[in-house]
Amino acid sequence: MDDLLQRLGELPCGRRLLAVVGATRGVHLVGGAVRDLLLGRVPRELDVVVEGDVAALAAALGDDAATHEHFGTATVRLGDCRWDLAASRAEDYARPGALPDVRPASITEDLRRRDVTVNAIALELSGGELRAVEHAFDDLAARRLRVLHDASFHDDPTRLWRLARYRARLEFELEPHTAQLARAAVERGLAERVSGARIGNELRLALTEPDPVAALQSAVELGLAPWLEPDRARTEAALALLPADGRPDLVVLAASLAESPDDADQRLAGLEFTAAERGVLRAAGRSRELAADAAAARRPSELARVLRRAPVEAVALVGADGAAEPARRWLRELRHVALAIDGDDLLAAGVPRGPQVGRRLAATLDRVLDGEVGAGREAQLAAALVAS
Repeated sequence: MDDLLQRLGELPCGRRLLAVVGATRGVHLVGGAVRDLLLGRVPRELDVVVEGDVAALAAALGDDAATHEHFGTATVRLGDCRWDLAASRAEDYARPGALPDVRPASITEDLRRRDVTVNAIALELSGGELRAVEHAFDDLAARRLRVLHDASFHDDPTRLWRLARYRARLEFELEPHTAQLARAAVERGLAERVSGARIGNELRLALTEPDPVAALQSAVELGLAPWLEPDRARTEAALALLPADGRPDLVVLAASLAESPDDADQRLAGLEFTAAERGVLRAAGRSRELAADAAAARRPSELARVLRRAPVEAVALVGADGAAEPARRWLRELRHVALAIDGDDLLAAGVPRGPQVGRRLAATLDRVLDGEVGAGREAQLAAALVAS
């Protein structure tokens, strides 16, 4: 498979990997990277399995290496490149949803522990030899997702979420028996036996897919997230308004939540979303109410009072919910308007310390927003001194 090695070498990070490995035997590119190379796609990540010394390869690849000797893994970064390394291993599960017990094993055994056949392919980097589990190449040609054994979802229910992501990203169909196993696993509640943190991590990964709406829809269709109702048109309208300092993943999630803000907040807390993230999502849950108020605003100062405390992700959804122009104006223009004076300037000018300082500044900012007072410091100070 010299053509695969050539394609890998055309990628800057692949070229570095091949140069470091050289003639060393037992180093394999695995999983999605090999699958994508075989499909003629650019791999999203480079995962490497080593039948040997992981730490030595990590040190040779780059100085920024986080090595976990106990687990036999390492993550190496060099410039824009990242390589995830692991010692070849087999896994056993003490109970459904538990983290696996691992033991050293050959690359052949390592492939058997993987999620679906099209990800259970390894490319040996020194000579280009391909290894794969049964059905892998047939399934790749047929654009089909098949688990490796009947206990796959029983051993690790998070594979259900991965199946949803692969289905959306690759646009592959589920092999009929795999679809049957997935339905049975969901009906038995296997996905609910996994910790909230692990499910939350799978949800986060879905939100960063090239098409996150499709990934969420796939999860819903598999029965994994009945509390979501992905809405492509609403999501895309919001993302078109989102500024660079916003988080697209939270916009996608906010546009998909079907529960009340209180119920969604409780669920996401259980999935270990942070308080800050949940605050954004709660605010976004009021987007339709805010959209009505924003559309009714007649002056920039009125619009500011509606949207000033809303995070940019929530304002983007306000735009998607019927107030596109007010949301766009706030995000691109009005939210950046600031006074050239502050409370110290008013105190120095003789205004007594107290609540009126804040009121005068707020009134002056309203007049600046409405174009009644200019951007200059002197004009603003004069306006603040006569404000009530």
